[in-house]
Amino acid sequence: MTRRSGSCLRSCLLIFAVISALCVSGPALYWRLKKGFNLKSASSVSCAPCVCDCPPPLSLLKLAPGCLFMLGQSFSYRSWTLGNFHLDCGKDDPDLKEEMEKQFVDLLSDELKLQETVGHEHMHHMNITFGDARRVAAQYQKEAEKCNTATETCEQAREQAEALMRQEKKVTLLWERRARQLGWEG
Repeated sequence: MTRRSGSCLRSCLLIFAVISALCVSGPALYWRLKKGFNLKSASSVSCAPCVCDCPPPLSLLKLAPGCLFMLGQSFSYRSWTLGNFHLDCGKDDPDLKEEMEKQFVDLLSDELKLQETVGHEHMHHMNITFGDARRVAAQYQKEAEKCNTATETCEQAREQAEALMRQEKKVTLLWERRARQLGWEG
């Protein structure tokens, strides 16, 4: 019995593997057969030349104010080549040219000033937030005290009402007993 169950398990796993492979690669094969095989190589396909009518470059400081400080070196005007692209950085922008020629110390001092400004703004925001939180907490504390006072008042009124009701029951029982003594059959 175990030999038959083992062979059954193997055949089930084989069928599952074949079905899984067909489910994964089936749609791709279907579309490939439907569209037909394209035997052209990818290298023979040529693109039309790119026509770039770009506006003049913006200042690098306006685009990414912190990027010069992260590079950690002094710059001069350079022309970089990336792959097939030729970048003329700062060619026509005097602000960018001036910023690129700053010394490393100037860049670090600017970065420190920026971080100090951001730190002060963050501290100011945290102080405002903390003050608001304290004000809201005090308001909730006052509301809680009002609720506690109202609860105590209600509890005292309930106790007084219970005491009055016990007293009324005693008086009612006394009057009922007197009435029965006088012949009342209620």
